[in-house]
Amino acid sequence: MDTNYSSGLSDDGSKIGSTAGAGTYDDDAGIGSRQSGSSLREELANLKSDLDALMAHASTLTDRELGEARDKMMSKFSSMQNTAKGMAAEASRQFTHGVDVTSDYVKEKPLQSVAVAAGVGLLLGAVLRRH
Repeated sequence: MDTNYSSGLSDDGSKIGSTAGAGTYDDDAGIGSRQSGSSLREELANLKSDLDALMAHASTLTDRELGEARDKMMSKFSSMQNTAKGMAAEASRQFTHGVDVTSDYVKEKPLQSVAVAAGVGLLLGAVLRRH
């Protein structure tokens, strides 16, 4: 995310019309649930740093500039929120698939399932007894 909040003045002291540079996150918003968790964390960190920069320079910005910056931040937050919802939906789908596969296995091989459950129970009992 390439957002840059300035004090509202350019190097020569003239007024800058916009407070934010072009962001790359908006271009990637269609990726949805394919975006990894680490990438989402990185985007959250970038959003936080942009918010910190905006807060540091908020007193020098005009109302219009503050409104534009707020709109851009809310847009990025909304995109990240949609990405998180997509990731949660994908995790739910994978969990449901795992439950279905396990259920099918237990129905097909009930004796092996009981043996595996008993073995896991014995291992857990042994580990918990040591502590």
